[in-house]
Amino acid sequence: MKPIATADRKIANIHSAAFQAFVYPDGTALGDSILQLDDGIALGTGFHVYRMPAGMTTLGHRHNGHEQFLILEGELHESDGTILRAGDMVFYRDGTEHNSHTPNGCLLAVHIAGPEFPVA
Repeated sequence: MKPIATADRKIANIHSAAFQAFVYPDGTALGDSILQLDDGIALGTGFHVYRMPAGMTTLGHRHNGHEQFLILEGELHESDGTILRAGDMVFYRDGTEHNSHTPNGCLLAVHIAGPEFPVA
């Protein structure tokens, strides 16, 4: 087996790496941030680690492709009243609409197939 070239691998530690601020397509910034190693796709798509600060509520959105996430730290309150906690793994089907709120902040490992669409 040949050695892995430096250009073919990226490594980041979720506890010490710099996260990038997430800015919605309309320019809205809510304080959330993302650690995403694949810079060949849109920020917030594919696999990434997503951090929400305490008190943040995401904008309402509809999924363009399936979304799956694992809550690593904290708690997430979904718009339908469901409360998710560290260790919960969640799957949302393509077309699902929701928003999320975190009272004390949370960290999630996420895979999103495509950019989300805003909904009111």
